[in-house]
Amino acid sequence: MSEQRAIAAVAASGIAYEVTRHGPVSSLVEAAAARGVEPRQIVKTLVVRRADDDFVLVLVPGDRTFSWPKLRALLGTSRLSMPDPAGAQAATGYERGTITPFGSTTAWPVIADSLVTGRVSLGGGAHGVAITADAGDVIRVLDARVADISDDG
Repeated sequence: MSEQRAIAAVAASGIAYEVTRHGPVSSLVEAAAARGVEPRQIVKTLVVRRADDDFVLVLVPGDRTFSWPKLRALLGTSRLSMPDPAGAQAATGYERGTITPFGSTTAWPVIADSLVTGRVSLGGGAHGVAITADAGDVIRVLDARVADISDDG
């Protein structure tokens, strides 16, 4: 089960974390309330394709939008794309809406927006499951590259 893989991976990392389980949510505000955090503390994990079978996982605060120009400049490329839902699942082992860098079936490089700070809540591998931890710990254990890759939501 994907949820177990994600939780096992974050546990194995040695960082302090909490698991939150909640019912269906239909907005960022609802998800934040269900997780007991502010919308900016929810961190979206996006799968970005650099080339065939070459991806990066991008962490962006929930109240921000991912910036294609900033990521292209950071990676020094003019071509990036997002895989379709089946491609994202094939790359990570997680369904869209549940993707987390913890326990991804392939350990893709992680890039975290510079505003991913403080206590954050990430996907937990299944709908209605979240992993909450300190952003500094998350960035450290994932060896994430930190950069300005978002714009105002």
